[in-house]
Amino acid sequence: MRTQLLTIICAALIGLFALTSPVLAQQKSVKACESEWRTNKAEYQAKGITQKAYVAECRAGGATTKPATTPAPAATTAPTTTTAAGRPAPSATTARTGANQFSTEAQAKARCPTDTVVWVNLSSGIYHFPGHKTYGQTKKGAYMCERDTATAGFHAAKNEKHP
Repeated sequence: MRTQLLTIICAALIGLFALTSPVLAQQKSVKACESEWRTNKAEYQAKGITQKAYVAECRAGGATTKPATTPAPAATTAPTTTTAAGRPAPSATTARTGANQFSTEAQAKARCPTDTVVWVNLSSGIYHFPGHKTYGQTKKGAYMCERDTATAGFHAAKNEKHP
């Protein structure tokens, strides 16, 4: 009697696991969904999709297609955006201010898809790499391709390492 009960319970658990494992395998993590959002942030914002809504849809399995990646035109004033840290990015002073300086990360990435995009503090002449706490946060700054920073006279922050 005990053996039969144990067999039934084991069969039920194996069946339950077999039914739920494909569902669990297809569900993305919040971190993966947020990474996808950051990669295509400009396109999603242009469509009016918030990060919170995208992550919820992504976790549910609805956000499987990525938008077409087209470079955004240079703006005279930057749209209100958020950085990877979730803080609002500076707005009025992040407009394109010089040669090879961009108001959004997507615009800079379109200019140099194989190079590292950095945030340049235009006041100090120091640039920061993605993931650093001041990336996209200084009051007067712009996104640039790292290869263009040397010709413009900017240098990397001493306390940061190249990603």
